[in-house]
Amino acid sequence: MKLVLLWTDMMVWLLVVSLLIWGWVISRSPQVKKQWHAIFRSGIAMASAIILLFYLLFALLDSVHLRFSSSMQKGQSQHVQYEGEIVSLLDLILSHNIESTERTYSAPFATHEYTKSIVVDEDGVTRQVHIPLKHVTKNDDMVLRSFRVVGLGVLISLVLILCHIVWLGGKNFKGIFKKIWKGKTVLPWRTAYFTVALLVTGLIWMYCMSFEYHVLGTDKVGGDVLYQSFKSIRTGVLIGILTTLIMLPVAVILGVSAGLFGGWVDDVIQYLYTTLSSIPGVLLIAAGVLSMQVMMDNNPTWFETTLERADLRLLFLIIILGVTSWTGLCRLLRAETLKISQIEFVTAAKAFGVGKLTIIRRHIIPNLMHIILISVVLDFSGLVLAEAVLSYVGVGVDPTMHSWGNMINQARLEMAREPMVWWSLFSAFVFMFILVLAANLFSDRIQTVLEPRNKA
Repeated sequence: MKLVLLWTDMMVWLLVVSLLIWGWVISRSPQVKKQWHAIFRSGIAMASAIILLFYLLFALLDSVHLRFSSSMQKGQSQHVQYEGEIVSLLDLILSHNIESTERTYSAPFATHEYTKSIVVDEDGVTRQVHIPLKHVTKNDDMVLRSFRVVGLGVLISLVLILCHIVWLGGKNFKGIFKKIWKGKTVLPWRTAYFTVALLVTGLIWMYCMSFEYHVLGTDKVGGDVLYQSFKSIRTGVLIGILTTLIMLPVAVILGVSAGLFGGWVDDVIQYLYTTLSSIPGVLLIAAGVLSMQVMMDNNPTWFETTLERADLRLLFLIIILGVTSWTGLCRLLRAETLKISQIEFVTAAKAFGVGKLTIIRRHIIPNLMHIILISVVLDFSGLVLAEAVLSYVGVGVDPTMHSWGNMINQARLEMAREPMVWWSLFSAFVFMFILVLAANLFSDRIQTVLEPRNKA
């Protein structure tokens, strides 16, 4: 077994390390800590942040890829041959869903195929029947088993919550428990615990039931829809986060430079984002993706596996989206920088001969942080939706890669069937809706706390 580092894997883990370092740095600033405490005093913001962390956890589990050894060859030297398939930790956890492939469509929790098939019985009579599913264990006590699994999920949730209360309260466990139970803590821990319990219980219930049923049904070729939905989390989260990180430095540098330096610098930057904004975004992205696709088709030796090819296409799509989506934030930061540069403390800094870079670092950027944070979270949800739209029209991620856009694209024809196959579209919609809703609610709270005009 060996660890395989894909390009997007390295980027997402580098991002996690950077966020941990940034969190440690801001924890040393009392003012910044006070702002983030104010953000998390809202129960909605706390619940949204926990949901986003669960999505990030699934993305990280799917960003650790492994290749297992297949055989040993003896000769002058021993070396290990590895299998062509690359699997992630999430694949190993959901391996039973991969192996339980059916013949065709089946509804959620069904025991037979969704459509009738023609079979010939022992008497030679041709009939149309619903064929039983191969990998479903028919149990008459499904409700009882569900109650047992839910009880297990509640028990695990209680253990996690009690461990956190012990860590939070120390020796004063009884006192902090009463405060949390009555909702009198500074941070809404009661809401946080309820959200964690709900998510943990729901995930454990779906995971345990997936050993005996297809919880969200199967698609046209018999693939488990629950597995596809979980695998699509990584694609949506990576496009939302990594594209924002590529776009952010470009927008900040150009926007602040245009607003502070003015003159020909401002003219050139305005020309750039005005020209880029005048081109329809879908056409620009489609041109970039198709050019990249031609290059990849002409160089098939670059990739050992299909996953590496799909990952490189995902990386190029992230770069293309980042290059084409910085104009709105750049225009906003330019206007805000023009306003801040006329305030007294910036004028005084210029009069004392303070350098432009120092003014940007000490005066401009700190007063732009609320705009940057709000835009980052809002752009994240917009990019998750953009991936679904681009994959739907055929210029998104590779067709072999799991994504909500590809699921919606495949469900387009399924909705026209009779009877209608609705669960693939429903699953993609629910998973994407929860992620985007949590991101938007969290961004609303950030805007309320950090927006200077909202402060009395």
